[in-house]
Amino acid sequence: MLPESFKSANHYLSRDHHTYSFASTHQPVLTVEPGELIHLQTWDCFAGQVIVDADLTKDIDDSKVNPATGPIYVKSAEPGDTLAVTILEIITQERGVARCFEGEGQLSHLLKGPYGRFFKVVDGVVTMNEHVSFPAAPMLGVIGVAPESGEIATMPAGKHGGNLDNNMNKVGSTIYLPVKHSGALLGIGDMHAAMGDGEISGTGVEIGGDVLIKVEVIKAITTDFPVTELDGCWITHGVAVQDIEAAMRIACEQAAGLLVDHWGFTIEDAFIFLSVACDLGIAQNVHPSTGTVIAKLRVPKLAACPRPFNL
Repeated sequence: MLPESFKSANHYLSRDHHTYSFASTHQPVLTVEPGELIHLQTWDCFAGQVIVDADLTKDIDDSKVNPATGPIYVKSAEPGDTLAVTILEIITQERGVARCFEGEGQLSHLLKGPYGRFFKVVDGVVTMNEHVSFPAAPMLGVIGVAPESGEIATMPAGKHGGNLDNNMNKVGSTIYLPVKHSGALLGIGDMHAAMGDGEISGTGVEIGGDVLIKVEVIKAITTDFPVTELDGCWITHGVAVQDIEAAMRIACEQAAGLLVDHWGFTIEDAFIFLSVACDLGIAQNVHPSTGTVIAKLRVPKLAACPRPFNL
């Protein structure tokens, strides 16, 4: 049973309404006003392809991976604005799955073949087997809007968001996304009951469930890459193709931009502050070939500094 908070939603969108790509040409399946609450149902990343034990080692149809519920048209969102998406609740189903694949991930050379395992997720605890359990940490892997041009699948990440796989995109976080087309065309999916930094096997605990979000529009302010806000910090993202060093550099450049453009740092002091007070990490670094890798940089909030995004 879902918490009472879901009853406050202005809209409900089932997982039947989903997309496997982000594009300005997609027709929205829901139109909302800024400030409204939306209850979304999401598939797991495999869109129900892994149900029984025999599915744990079978080939996956990659064209049906990472379904994102949407697209959602947000009224008044126009190019040059920022879409703010606050995650209010994540309620997972009670059964998730993780897999590892030949040729994918940091330990793939040690595999004898594809492998997978189901998990029980009950009362905030993820159970792997009778000896191993750990706290659930629900998060959303895919959150994005229509890119500036073309069509981008829900598998990679980019300036539009997409498969950011940042485990800080959780309850209590607000994700700021650059609007490139009228209505933004928001899509959300790839829920995890838990996922470690790096997602080194290619999956977290993949699971479906229900999400309650609030969407807001910040006029005439934009961001180059998505930025995540938590109570005590800002998190910038850097995305590159098969180059984690480049992704880290971009995350650092995005953070330096906040410090210099919004808080009056010189670039030299920004460089020093990022080194002594901030945390650079890896959100996802699993793809071996043409996939995107994602870095993240945590910047603590400073009482003397104004918010870069004013809601």
